[in-house]
Amino acid sequence: MSVELDKDVPLTRDRGRLARLLADVVREQTGDAIWDEVESVPDLASHVDSLADCRAHLATLSPEVTDTLLRACGLLAQLENLAEDLHHNRRRLAHKRAGSPPQAGSLERALVVLKQRGVRAADVESLLQHAQIVPVLTAHPTEVQRQTTLDCQRAIRKFLIQLGQPELDHDEVAELEIKLKRVLLTLWQTAEIRPFKLTVKDEIENGIAYHPLTFLDALPALYAQTEDTIERAYGVRLDLPNFYRIGSWIGGDRDGNPNVNAGLLRYALGRQAEVVFDHYGYELEGLYRELSLSDRLVAVSDTVAELATISPDTAVSRDEEPYRRAIATIIARLSATAHEREVAFRSRFGDGEPYPNRHAFATDLKALADSLTSHGSGLLADGRLRRLRRAVGVFGFFLMPLDQRQHADLYGGAVAELFTAAGQPGYAGLDEAGKREWLLAELAHARPLMSPFVDYSDGTRRELDLFAATRDMQDRYGEGALPNLIISNCAEASDLLEVALLMKESGLLPLDASGAPQARANIIPLFETITDLENAAEVMQSLFALPFYRALLASRQHVQEVMLGYSDSNKDGGYLMSQWGLYAAEKQLVAVFNAAGVRMRLFHGRGGSVGRGGGPSFEAIVAQPAGTVQGQIRITEQGEVIASKYADRDIGLRNLESILAATLEASLAPVPACPTDESIFAELARDSYDAYRRLIDTDGFIDYFLTATPINEIAKLNIGSRPASRKTLSSITDLRAIPWVFSWMQSRVMLPGWYGVGSAVAAFIERHGEQGIVRLKALYRDSAFFRVTLSNMEMVLAKADMTIAAEYARLVPDAELGNRVFGMIRKEFELSRDMYFAITGADHLLADNPTLARSLASRLPYFTTLNLLQIEFLRALREAPEHDGHLHAIHQTINGLAAGLRNSG
Repeated sequence: MSVELDKDVPLTRDRGRLARLLADVVREQTGDAIWDEVESVPDLASHVDSLADCRAHLATLSPEVTDTLLRACGLLAQLENLAEDLHHNRRRLAHKRAGSPPQAGSLERALVVLKQRGVRAADVESLLQHAQIVPVLTAHPTEVQRQTTLDCQRAIRKFLIQLGQPELDHDEVAELEIKLKRVLLTLWQTAEIRPFKLTVKDEIENGIAYHPLTFLDALPALYAQTEDTIERAYGVRLDLPNFYRIGSWIGGDRDGNPNVNAGLLRYALGRQAEVVFDHYGYELEGLYRELSLSDRLVAVSDTVAELATISPDTAVSRDEEPYRRAIATIIARLSATAHEREVAFRSRFGDGEPYPNRHAFATDLKALADSLTSHGSGLLADGRLRRLRRAVGVFGFFLMPLDQRQHADLYGGAVAELFTAAGQPGYAGLDEAGKREWLLAELAHARPLMSPFVDYSDGTRRELDLFAATRDMQDRYGEGALPNLIISNCAEASDLLEVALLMKESGLLPLDASGAPQARANIIPLFETITDLENAAEVMQSLFALPFYRALLASRQHVQEVMLGYSDSNKDGGYLMSQWGLYAAEKQLVAVFNAAGVRMRLFHGRGGSVGRGGGPSFEAIVAQPAGTVQGQIRITEQGEVIASKYADRDIGLRNLESILAATLEASLAPVPACPTDESIFAELARDSYDAYRRLIDTDGFIDYFLTATPINEIAKLNIGSRPASRKTLSSITDLRAIPWVFSWMQSRVMLPGWYGVGSAVAAFIERHGEQGIVRLKALYRDSAFFRVTLSNMEMVLAKADMTIAAEYARLVPDAELGNRVFGMIRKEFELSRDMYFAITGADHLLADNPTLARSLASRLPYFTTLNLLQIEFLRALREAPEHDGHLHAIHQTINGLAAGLRNSG
């Protein structure tokens, strides 16, 4: 057996064990005869030369066998994911224990790279002093798995880890397998599909759940790991600032979601606060148990002695234990702090004097640490107390900063109504210069434009209530709780000034004694479409030319955040044009910000799929244009990607570490830019855009999309609180980018991740002859950005299947339309694949990624079966639209495919 195969023995063992135990469960639940039929189908799907035989076999199955089959395929795909994730963790540990060189994406490797390029410890410290790294959780509806399912998956992972211990005897293995089988039985008897529509509150709870699972432990651990790794690399101990946080906009994102209101904003922050106060209480109780030190044996500091003196813990048994008495004081103060903020908190020591802010709480914890260190007990300060101190700095009293997002048109509509109600009609009809003039005039003084005696429209009142709630929640939890106001579809400087005016009206933008604005939140433009990306630098340049706005930025430490939308730019212009539009916009923004002397922070609105900016975070960050990171980056984590990255503490820590490592490398040791980037990319992007627009603008394309994908059925799936489209499913323009991508994934076309690339490359080669392919190969060799772009496309091409996609095309009632549009898709797919081979020199997909190739190969029989079942149920549902059973079956296939394919939405 080869060394490589040896490494995979544990993975093979876990896969076999899970498949065997699931087979036992299903046999016991359905009978041998049904399971024997079910078991034969994926095997058939992996060996037949054409889909016709498999499709014919499926048509002979009874409803009971079909239902069991689709459920089993979906569950087996999930179990494959679990086994592989566990194996990846296992291999990383083995790599580390063997003393192998640090791997790319690790902190150790990043520091090796930095030192090789002459970066000093002082440079690292300087960068991190003003750094901000924030993965932001969003509630976009591609997370099809229920929290119940995720809980079962975590239990399976735990038992598999225990079964991997070498010292287990036969009885212990049998006992663990029984526990594993119980969880599989629970999964089998639990409905995979929610019988109800998710509410925003449900989404809030789902997002918060990842903190007890991963973030509350992993983030403090990452800070400690970072400090220790830097010390080993440079011999210098750094006390890192709190630059790395988890953010969220679940409960604050109201763009297209009428369900988000001021009440839900308050609810989100209240629930977040409950979770973080509970965590602090738990950790303090742990410290209370651990720090039993006697004042007969140690001399505590005056500060700790004072805390002990006023302690509510008056038990005689604690007379000689000053740390425990001091911690009781801290617990009582924390309890009062929670109750003052209307947060439920249980304390056996009652309430003390509330902390005015998290800094006062942190000061008391620091006093404990300093005292321990002073009498030689620094080791005790370096465990739970160190983690708790870091947690307080990172999570504060609100767990995670909550972003708010709204469409520019709705902000503008509210402002127009305020002007009209104040006797100044006509704002909406002004040109850009006129709007700026009105807005700046109103922003120049403190007189309110809004009147409490005016009966505003529901939409305007909703916005005003949200701004008022923002002020109230900032007063309660701190300004960091609600720090960002994001403007979707931002196109002009006036869009930002409108938000500034709404802030002023709600007390979020007061003027100081000199008349200078003091902003309590960041105003963040989101540039989404191709046109908006092209104009982004001009918009920011015009803003920076306004004295008022420069004064506003001065109150925000001269930092301006800009969000870039990967999803809508892709839907608007196709994969390559979107990638280039984002890259070019970033370079232009760097120039504008540098000229203005403003620090830029980019917020990357990436999705899970490649078509929405997905792909490995490390490679994506490292490939950013020089000067665009500089220690400042926020990035969305969406849909099923959140569960795959953060449902497990160890996997979550690895992903958080990877983002940090990439940020360090991109900021301090950026990859040199290829000098031919712009000329080649601009040409490729233009031709790619033309090819993409020819497809989506072709006659009948929208009808093809609505019938050759399960988009209508996805819209009825209970996986998110937002509608699938802003207006109607008859328009691609109004369709949300997420279900657009999700639908193409289900039909195995994966169109948003590759379409137009083949035509662009072929046109480039035709235009430039033999020298064209030479230039493209050189670009691939020299440009990290181009390599990442093609690597992500390769992954999507490997997951696509044109044979399966052809079956979906046959669902189109108009056969001529189906053949014509699918003919364009198939031709472009083959061309894109061939052009990829021509540039990279590969002779098959995933040649350099055998791990992913193996992973896909193990799942393909399940995918094929689920796709064929989905197609047949789609056909049946469209013939009998009122048949709930067909719709439920389709939703089960959607669930299975999304869970198996993972980065799907």
